[in-house]
Amino acid sequence: MALMQKTLIVNAHVISPGVDIENATVSIENGRISKVSKGEVSRKGAGTVVDAGGKYLMPGFIDVHTHGAATFDFCDADPQAIFEFAKAKLAEGVTTFLPTTLTVSHEELLASARNLKAYADAGMPYAKTPGIHLEGPFINVKCCGAQNPAFVRKPDIKEVREIARTYPVKLVSYAVETEGGAAFAAQCFKAGIVPSVGHTAAKMKDLAAAYKKGLRHMTHFCNQMTPLHHREIGMVGAGFLVEDLNTEVICDKIHLCPDMLRLVFTRRSLEHIQIITDSLRCSHCKDGYSFTMGGLEVRLENGEARLVKGGNLAGSTLWMGNGLKNVHEVTGIALKDLVRTTSWNQAIELGWGAELGKIEKGFAADLVIIDKKTWKPAAVFIDGEQRV
Repeated sequence: MALMQKTLIVNAHVISPGVDIENATVSIENGRISKVSKGEVSRKGAGTVVDAGGKYLMPGFIDVHTHGAATFDFCDADPQAIFEFAKAKLAEGVTTFLPTTLTVSHEELLASARNLKAYADAGMPYAKTPGIHLEGPFINVKCCGAQNPAFVRKPDIKEVREIARTYPVKLVSYAVETEGGAAFAAQCFKAGIVPSVGHTAAKMKDLAAAYKKGLRHMTHFCNQMTPLHHREIGMVGAGFLVEDLNTEVICDKIHLCPDMLRLVFTRRSLEHIQIITDSLRCSHCKDGYSFTMGGLEVRLENGEARLVKGGNLAGSTLWMGNGLKNVHEVTGIALKDLVRTTSWNQAIELGWGAELGKIEKGFAADLVIIDKKTWKPAAVFIDGEQRV
């Protein structure tokens, strides 16, 4: 009987939740990790050997909140846009992501779902896209940020279901204080969709009502939500008080200053923090790049994407690896503890925690090799196949 061919990644500095192993070898068979070893192992039967050169080897990043990159946006009408978007995310070391919508018309949301289905039908040649994150249109018009208020509407599970019939919806960000907000959380939960509080003017009592119905997620913590106040703690206060809220954080040092990042990552359980990019089509672009977002004009200057009218932050140009680097630098928390916030926490919440987010026997070989000096990906693997 012929030996099964396998891939070996050698001379790797493995960083995985709770694991920090230098000079490690990771064995991959049939797209799965079969063994993690200290030092060299026999190369007999190895079809491919990849030398990591002492660089970090981490679980492939999972970005649950990202709108676009490299001049492309998920809500673009062009069916090729999602292919280019996924290709750009893969280059960032993201192996799985939830393409995230804008607050736009129902017809545009359906078109985005159809385009994503076409990408899936083509075999997902770049990063994996198991579902959609609907950010809006069910938000508070007073907390739009860079979302277009002209398309804001009340939570409607029928609309979500119609989109999901074309392609699965995995996460919905909405304002829990809107009419029917708590019931909507229950409807999402029943449908296997993660409900999330975001773009919201909610008070603690509003969150409490949705929490009772299953809501356990916060969209880009601190941004476009009620601030902490000593007579009404708002959603920022809730994010510190309610421990099991899975809290998205944009770690670019712009959306949250370094001191706030330090506060969040040292005062909350790392089990319930998820680094996101909230990246826009201007990610991978140079300063001066201008574009429209849901019909609103945005310009990139000094690495910040802001609305031309009003100056609101409109998302980021962040890469997941740089977000991890930023938090590591401002907190000093060990990478083996922080790395769960880039992948495993997301996987657990979305039901993939037994196969994604760890470098461990039996897990899918979705991996990224990160240069220790630049923090840029040197190689990216999906199901054991090197795609970058």
